[in-house]
Amino acid sequence: TRKRLVLRQRVVTAIMVATLFLVALFGLAPASFALIMALVVAFAAWEWSALAGLSNRGLRLVYVLVLLVVLVAAEWWLKFDKNSLFENQIRSLLAWACAWWAVALLWIQGYPSSAILWGRQWVCAAMGLVVLVPTWVALTVLAHMPNGAWIVLGVVLVVALADIGAYFTGRAFGRRKLAEQVSPGKTWEGLGGGICAIVLVIIPYAFYLADERSQLWAWLLLAVITGLASVVGDLLVSMVKRNRGVKDSGVILPGHGGLLDRIDGMTAAFPVFTLMYALLYEYLS
Repeated sequence: TRKRLVLRQRVVTAIMVATLFLVALFGLAPASFALIMALVVAFAAWEWSALAGLSNRGLRLVYVLVLLVVLVAAEWWLKFDKNSLFENQIRSLLAWACAWWAVALLWIQGYPSSAILWGRQWVCAAMGLVVLVPTWVALTVLAHMPNGAWIVLGVVLVVALADIGAYFTGRAFGRRKLAEQVSPGKTWEGLGGGICAIVLVIIPYAFYLADERSQLWAWLLLAVITGLASVVGDLLVSMVKRNRGVKDSGVILPGHGGLLDRIDGMTAAFPVFTLMYALLYEYLS
């Protein structure tokens, strides 16, 4: 009975969140959508502050305010519009973000020993800004692109496919642990299932978009790398939660846990996708 209740909560919550997201994505102007996403990222920062060990509510509010100030500064400095993807400042920021995720992967592989490098409150708190700010920047850049709403939706779909494919394949065939010290439930078989799910669903879409066969492979490569990046984002948040000794980042989403629990994969997927899309744009268009 309890499992049914939790499942019902998960389904209802997922439908509500998906509906609100789609309404905001397709119903609002890019600037308004970016503002809504800034509020979402701010709440994610509130949850991250607790995972970083900031127990004082005042300090947590200050942390959220710092994040919002950084987002406002990014808006002023980067001046988002339909040409943002081609600006050197944005590409450089996204490149640094992707380099950071490469470091994060090493920390994940080295956990729990790596916690000596990032486990302190102020380091973990700073890590949250490095995770969340580029996510918002990438989202905002894509939202301002022509057909940006569909591009954003495509990235979300890739992340969801990686997660769903990994879950079902892992449950059915999972044997070899992917990162046992960080997330014991994840397996290499599940990772392979997630990638297969991405390829199977993206192939028809890539055929539609590609004018040449080489473009087809480029779209597939872009989707697969984005899916792999989402796994790293998922594992990073799992690592921080495990280090803190909690199962979920919060309780705002019934049946799911916290907001970070739902967007963890997207924190890596969006910066990685946006940088690669920027580099491949002339080739793919």
